[in-house]
Amino acid sequence: MSAASSPTSELVSGAPRHVAIIMDGNGRWATQRGRPRLFGHHAGAKRVREIVEACPDFGVEYLTIFAFSTENWKRTQVEVAGLMSLFRRYIAKETRALKAEGVRVRFIGDRVRLDAKLIRLMTELEQETETNSRVNLTIA
Repeated sequence: MSAASSPTSELVSGAPRHVAIIMDGNGRWATQRGRPRLFGHHAGAKRVREIVEACPDFGVEYLTIFAFSTENWKRTQVEVAGLMSLFRRYIAKETRALKAEGVRVRFIGDRVRLDAKLIRLMTELEQETETNSRVNLTIA
């Protein structure tokens, strides 16, 4: 369904084609609610999935998610390991659905410190979705 014919077409006339989101505050959000920081990161990942699904309805063709920066390496070893595990699980879980939904996924940034399994999953997801164009998702 195109943005022009969607139920939200009145909302999207003049909407941006590219939206960028900085994933910040998920850990604080969880802590403020008495939950572990990783609970917040999981909630943030679920929210990203909802945003990706909503992009076509709002005419957004390009979505950039700033998911992990060099500053994040300064977090506790437990939190960094938890984030890496979260990335691996979500990529493995979502590859088939993202491909079927027409989402093209690209990862940008330095991969040097990432583990081999995560790099392999990222590369496979990029390859599996490289011909898609409904939503262009860039994860930085």
